[in-house]
Amino acid sequence: MTMAAKKKRNTGRTTSSARSRKKTDPRVIRKYPNRRLYDTAESRYVTLADVRRLVIEGIDFVVIDRKSKQDITRSILLQVIAEQEGTGGEPLMSRDFLSQVIRSYGSGLQDFVGRYLDESLSMFVREQRELRERFKSVVGLDPLEHLTAVAEKNHQRWKALQEEVFSRLPRTPWSRDEDER
Repeated sequence: MTMAAKKKRNTGRTTSSARSRKKTDPRVIRKYPNRRLYDTAESRYVTLADVRRLVIEGIDFVVIDRKSKQDITRSILLQVIAEQEGTGGEPLMSRDFLSQVIRSYGSGLQDFVGRYLDESLSMFVREQRELRERFKSVVGLDPLEHLTAVAEKNHQRWKALQEEVFSRLPRTPWSRDEDER
């Protein structure tokens, strides 16, 4: 049977191998020449914040340059990191760390440094997960979930207290009415 005949015969049917491939294939995001990112799974343009959300949610994706057809996922991930590092707050990577990473490029150590950083971070995440699981098995609760719940409860208490205090303050001529907000 010729290849064209096989294709014709399979048209309209999805084989089990094709179905399983679809489940494991990464989501495709296309980068257009106008620098916009288009998520083909959601049929919409996305931002770097949306890409960050995909990473946080553990959704596998690949970014393909529309013109050159090259995989530019790493470049986009670096942009997400740069955006996170520059948005105020405490940066994750120090200036010295970034300088050392830059110095490692082009040296004979580049591959070693990359593997070392990758393995170190993987080990850190694995140890944190194991520590949380051990803590949960001993104490009966996840410390991160517990701290999040306590912080939320404290936030709600603070908000209620603040509302009570402001509701008891006398209104002044220059204060805004609720319906103006």
